[in-house]
Amino acid sequence: MKVDVLLGLQWGDEGKGKIVDVLAPKYDVIARFQGGPNAGHTLEFDGIKHVLHQIPSGIFRSNTKNVVGNGVVLDPVIFRAEIEKLSKFNLDVKKNLFISKKATIILPTHRLLDQAYEKEKGEHKIGSTLKGIGPSYQDKIGRQGLRVGDTLSDTFKSKFKKLTELHFSILKNHDLEYNWEELESQFFEAIEFLKQFELIDSEYFLNKEIKSGNSILAEGAQGSLLDIDFGSYPFVTSSSTVTAGACTGLGVAPCHIGEVFGIFKAYSTRVGSGPFPTELLDEEGEKMRKAGNEFGSTTGRPRRCGWIDLPALKYSIMINGVTKLLMMKADVLDGFPIIKACTSYKLANGKITDSLPYELVNEKITPVYTELKGWNTSLKNITKDNMPLELFAYVSFLKKELEVPITLISTGPDRLQTIHL
Repeated sequence: MKVDVLLGLQWGDEGKGKIVDVLAPKYDVIARFQGGPNAGHTLEFDGIKHVLHQIPSGIFRSNTKNVVGNGVVLDPVIFRAEIEKLSKFNLDVKKNLFISKKATIILPTHRLLDQAYEKEKGEHKIGSTLKGIGPSYQDKIGRQGLRVGDTLSDTFKSKFKKLTELHFSILKNHDLEYNWEELESQFFEAIEFLKQFELIDSEYFLNKEIKSGNSILAEGAQGSLLDIDFGSYPFVTSSSTVTAGACTGLGVAPCHIGEVFGIFKAYSTRVGSGPFPTELLDEEGEKMRKAGNEFGSTTGRPRRCGWIDLPALKYSIMINGVTKLLMMKADVLDGFPIIKACTSYKLANGKITDSLPYELVNEKITPVYTELKGWNTSLKNITKDNMPLELFAYVSFLKKELEVPITLISTGPDRLQTIHL
């Protein structure tokens, strides 16, 4: 049995949560392999909207095991709040939620450091969610981070004290207001709450599932264009958001990777700073934002909106080895009589290219567009058999350009508003 991977191909916010929920019945295990509470995976069904930040999106399926992998950075305080929000739905989360002992813990001082570092950058802000993600990954790579398994040790509090003292030595140079006694108390209460769950050696757990013939879906967070290596550096996240990250973030060998589901919006969005070649700063961009309710599920910030960027999508497809494409939020384009697709870039020197330049941040890029006729009608209650011809033409155009089959179209936030092709 193979491990299928599901990840975003743009700058995040593609709609991964909904698709994991739709696909979950086909899998025995859903496993998050990177990121932390900076992610916001939105699911909507039975008229209720759910936003998950650290918990895998299969948690609402009672027969699905959910694993928080070793590549994740976990904030115990936010984790506790997430679990408590789920309590009203009578889910037996302790039965089907497992947490890797090797997952890195976000300390309260990591959040404070995140604020300090972002404030220090001034007008060159990355656009951090201020959840402590970057500083916690820094400590992980610096070999001084604390991990979930450390909470089971008698020396955990002394390790916590040693690391936070190091953080305080940095924070003393920054003007931040906080109540440490309150933050520390909340943290240790959340640690005790976390220890009620099954803490596992996730690499053994997942490889045993593979050996037993059980199916696994690896759930990514953020998007491929925010990858620490392959994204628009330095305006990226702190983890590996691509397929390779599923192997290192779960402890599964590359030979076990099966299908790679690449999720993309029918247009493009981005939260925070960084290059965005097709961004629309006019009425059309605002129209997209309102139609798509494009506000961050984690931060609430308005998302930047623009037309679909095919060179960027081709790049993401290439580095991820995408086998199937899933197009989200097609309904957002219902009111556009003309739809544009960027097929190449014109660089400052006049060169036309369909490759992402190394200097994506500083290079002056002018998108070259192809125009297509919009369907200009509501996609509500649309099925595979009565799709507007213009939507069919748009999908056919994208399939030809991207050279990967599009197997699903989402026409709304509910799990039922889905067309399987």
